[in-house]
Amino acid sequence: MQDIEKFTALELWERMHAREISSEEVTRAFLDRAERLDDHGAFVTLTAELALERARALDNAVDRTALLHGIPTADKDLQLRAGVPTGFGSRAFAGFVPPESDALTQQLDASGTVSIGKTATPEFGFSGYTSSLATGHTTIPGHPGLGAGGSSGGAAAAVAAGLVPVAPGSDAGGSVRIPAAACGLVGLKPSRGRIPAASGLGSIGQLAVAGSIARTVADAALLLDGMIPREHGSTVHRTTLRSPELDDGSLLASAIRGDRPRARIAVLTGSTPWEEFCPTPVGDEAKAAVETAVRELTAAGHEIDEIQMPHLAGYADEFVTLWHFNAAALPVSAEQVELLEPLTRTFIESGKRITADRVVNAQRRFVEFERAVLAAFAPFDAVVTPTTALTPRPVGWHGDDPEENFRRQCQYTPHTSFVNVTGLPALSLPVHALDDGLTMSVQLIGRPGDEAGLLALGRQLERRIPWRERVERGFQQ
Repeated sequence: MQDIEKFTALELWERMHAREISSEEVTRAFLDRAERLDDHGAFVTLTAELALERARALDNAVDRTALLHGIPTADKDLQLRAGVPTGFGSRAFAGFVPPESDALTQQLDASGTVSIGKTATPEFGFSGYTSSLATGHTTIPGHPGLGAGGSSGGAAAAVAAGLVPVAPGSDAGGSVRIPAAACGLVGLKPSRGRIPAASGLGSIGQLAVAGSIARTVADAALLLDGMIPREHGSTVHRTTLRSPELDDGSLLASAIRGDRPRARIAVLTGSTPWEEFCPTPVGDEAKAAVETAVRELTAAGHEIDEIQMPHLAGYADEFVTLWHFNAAALPVSAEQVELLEPLTRTFIESGKRITADRVVNAQRRFVEFERAVLAAFAPFDAVVTPTTALTPRPVGWHGDDPEENFRRQCQYTPHTSFVNVTGLPALSLPVHALDDGLTMSVQLIGRPGDEAGLLALGRQLERRIPWRERVERGFQQ
């Protein structure tokens, strides 16, 4: 079958389910592409033998009804897969091979995926770009001087180059949405608690959740569906409140149908939560992306309003407190600390000086921030922001000085982290094409637990803006 890389995950599943093509054939095709065409640092490890063994087992299975049966994907190098080297983007963990897989990896396996390797991440996923001393730079396919965003930059670069059809990522401050935006893809960050294996509920600040990166809204939904355990079509574990009309519904169905009656949508204007920390001007390209989305949503019949970002006094200080405290909890020895990058060491050193009462106060303030944002957003079905305030940044733009580096990360993506703090779902969509082949994205933020509504809106925009074809035109052969 020609041009396998141009089939979506859903299209591949349909053909494998009909036995028109085997999982082994599909897996071989994507492994071949990854081996030949990954000149942008998407992968840190390829596991060809394991992947082909897995694909053959799926081909021999009687039951082919798993949501992601036979679909090639790849694990972010923060995920644990038994027997596969996991470096966390760090020289300190070179050669580490976990004896067991983590819960998310196990769930993706249960849904039928075939992992072909590990995708690049910055050290411990701490930055919004993907570069590390351990694995080098990850860049946008076709744009070797521009960073692919982070921290799921390897996952996004792999999808954007047609090396896998979909890829999971993790998102604690924008780490799915930022690289999806940089690479012209769809990035879906679910509500806190939606994905039981990576819910965010067990971490300090409750920030990090699993998410999906894909070329289409339907594929992003399909991968997220595969992260949720189900029996007989119903979820078997739920920690997120859902409205009755959405209960147990397939996110994929919402993404395919795009049925969303007239919605009330707000465009977020005014300052960002990081203004007290550093200026965060929004570039003309980002403004143009919002204008494109608003124009198309209006044409689709939705009501558009404006809303000011509520003032979140002290937001930056509290976010940094919990970010650094989490870094201080990393299981690294004194010898390993010497191998860490300056940014990570700075976070750890700062985190170790933070007292328990400071952490408790920061978490209390996070709850206050969450309530303020939820109250402001309550009248609306969705809120629109730029995903990134600036165009994709050149490799090295963030610099080596830890303080300036973090400041620049905030300037590039000032609208993403507060969505993690509030636990809301968000969908990044590449709506606006630039003359140089790059795209700018908008972020749709939904009501708590309303991934289905976001995906329906995303599908409506996708019908009006052909971003899938834009990505596939850039595939190398």
